[in-house]
Amino acid sequence: MAAAASLSASQGLLGTSFYGGWGSSISGEDYHTMLAKTAAPRQQAKLSRKPIRVQPMMKNVNEGKGLFAPLVVVTRNIVGKKRFNQLRGKAIALHSQVITEFCKSIGADAKQRQGLIRLAKKNGERLGFLA
Repeated sequence: MAAAASLSASQGLLGTSFYGGWGSSISGEDYHTMLAKTAAPRQQAKLSRKPIRVQPMMKNVNEGKGLFAPLVVVTRNIVGKKRFNQLRGKAIALHSQVITEFCKSIGADAKQRQGLIRLAKKNGERLGFLA
């Protein structure tokens, strides 16, 4: 008797027979049309949200790292950022010229020279010269 009551309750709530389900009451074309109508508002809702962007901080990631970082930071504060960057650019250019001349003297090609310049930059970062 309890099984009959639950069966009749499920028939009343769903509006279909217990064995039929949703698939028997909706044809294939109607089913795809219904899916398209229900999926479209969800996609629009996702697309209408504006992403929240965090402004990038313009801080040197190497500041405070390395053996010479404190000296570099103090020098930059004394001399000023503009003048300090000019001096740093000249020093980097001179060092690149020294590496180039060294590569010419030993017969290294351009690829090896570029690798040495990249290695010098990595070493400068580790030691704190780029702080």
